[in-house]
Amino acid sequence: MSPASDVELLPRRPPDEKYGRLSVDRSPPSTPAPDSSSVPDGGLTAWMTIAGAWLVLFSTFGYLYSFGVYETFYALEYLANHSTSSIAWIGSFQLMMPFALGIVSGKLLDDGHFHMLQISGGVIFTFSSVLYVLKLCDNFNYNSTRLFMLSLAKPFQYYQIFLSQGLGMGIGLGLTFVPACGISSHHFAKRRALATGIVLSGSSAGSTVFPIMINHLLPKIGFASTVRASGYVVLGCLVVGNAMMRTRPRPARAVPDVKSFFADRAYLCAILGTLLSTAGVYFPVIYMQLFALQHSVGRDLAFYSIAIINGAGGFGRVAANYLADIYGPFYLQLGCTLVTAGTIWAVLGVHNSATLILVSILYGIFSGAWLALSIACLASLARSADEVGARTGIALALGSFGVLGSAPIQGALLTSSFIWIRPVAFSAGILMASAICFVGMTIFAGTRASPRH
Repeated sequence: MSPASDVELLPRRPPDEKYGRLSVDRSPPSTPAPDSSSVPDGGLTAWMTIAGAWLVLFSTFGYLYSFGVYETFYALEYLANHSTSSIAWIGSFQLMMPFALGIVSGKLLDDGHFHMLQISGGVIFTFSSVLYVLKLCDNFNYNSTRLFMLSLAKPFQYYQIFLSQGLGMGIGLGLTFVPACGISSHHFAKRRALATGIVLSGSSAGSTVFPIMINHLLPKIGFASTVRASGYVVLGCLVVGNAMMRTRPRPARAVPDVKSFFADRAYLCAILGTLLSTAGVYFPVIYMQLFALQHSVGRDLAFYSIAIINGAGGFGRVAANYLADIYGPFYLQLGCTLVTAGTIWAVLGVHNSATLILVSILYGIFSGAWLALSIACLASLARSADEVGARTGIALALGSFGVLGSAPIQGALLTSSFIWIRPVAFSAGILMASAICFVGMTIFAGTRASPRH
């Protein structure tokens, strides 16, 4: 929530006038910033910082969203003797860590440790990628004409991948994600939502580029060289991005009363809705490419499915941030949740190129909007600017358990026989159940006292 001096999209009404209780929560859904009178709201330094944060998310969160390519490769070749559920733990840990560590990195950001977080997180992320390759090179042979092949894979080889790609890279991303998103509040007040949307679009751009890059390089130069090449891109983006970003002095903040959060019915509904929705919403990101290959849609187009999803997600994230400032995030979040559930059901109807492209685009737009609106709703429930970081961090940390269990549960339901109706029904069903929680969040947010700005 923005301070009282931030620009307001609707006129401030006296407390006894009811303009619509939900419409009062329309301030930009991002980390609180200093008083708008002290924020430049533009300028070379501000936009260079946004560009640097964009590069950070491009190279980290964008790389994470490319796990669907690795999931397919592992399931069909590299770890073919392991179940899809076991392989999915690698991706689910990667995806969980940015949310689970958000409460820690957010607190350190508020305490003035932005560059420490970015440097340490970037080093861990890149080192894990290199370590990932070095360990595997000791165990596998490769040539320039075919993929790395896993010959009679052993359990310890699986855990090498898990510890480096799943846990190590996940921790690195967990340290960089929230600070990279929150840095926009140091430089923008009136256009903060737009700036945050631009930063978030970096993850969509990265998750469009990396799947294409990885899919094209794997058959040509082998697994280790592919990971190494993508690692160089990540390293270069992180170095340039960190050099471009600048912080500004922050004002003293009041310590929020965390206990009071859990007496807020709207906030409790938001937490439960986040937990349930994260258990189902990422199914196409991880499994769409494998589904397309299994249904003979076409190898080349199947490889582009994840890139299409993530590219469309960039539009959804920016558009959602813009619309949330105008109409409020609550009803938009509810609608996007239901439509996203519908697109997951629609995966079962993908049997040719046209349906694959259509479902991928629709899912990408609405799931991308869902992520942006989830953060916007949590921020809008804060009763003061000092609560935004704590409320958002706690909810995302608790919601990370849904992310952690989602892919393994979906993989277990899929089985080695690839029975697709099971994980699709689970993912879409639990996402629809989360919509009930968001209805409760909307109702309770409308009946409680208006937030203090």
